Amino acid sequence: CCLLIGSTAMTTSTTSAAAVDNLSSATNHELALARKGTAKYHDFDRADEEGYEFLACVPGEGFEYVNWSLVDCNFDIEHPEALHYIPEGNHLRLVGVEYVIPVACTATAPEGFTGDDDEWEFMAEGLPIWATRAAIWLHNENGMFAEENPSVPPLCE
Repeated sequence: CCLLIGSTAMTTSTTSAAAVDNLSSATNHELALARKGTAKYHDFDRADEEGYEFLACVPGEGFEYVNWSLVDCNFDIEHPEALHYIPEGNHLRLVGVEYVIPVACTATAPEGFTGDDDEWEFMAEGLPIWATRAAIWLHNENGMFAEENPSVPPLCE
């Protein structure tokens, strides 16, 4: 159960998303860990079996599925709280991940990936959470951690 107070979205990042990512070797290593931890979810049935539930269709992200049992005060690279999918043929294609930290855990943007490239959104999707996304399975020309991915087709209209 969540208490919603306001719904203003705010993104914090110390750097702007660049068209070409110039990420540190530590961040690239962490992204490799995220891919390793989520590769099994290319099979959507596996995500469904492990508790990921449909939350919403989010423009620029796709269909968002959340595993509420993972939402806590910890940033766990290999276990993202949300997965993003787009339809492809007669199945869903995994395109990205999202990490979620309740605002009750921290008043400021959480520590996430190494460096300052990840962008944490306050009150993401109108929920009392901080969230950051990573386009680990579908290239995002706006940057790995950009909020919206123009490669995601317009699904939510």
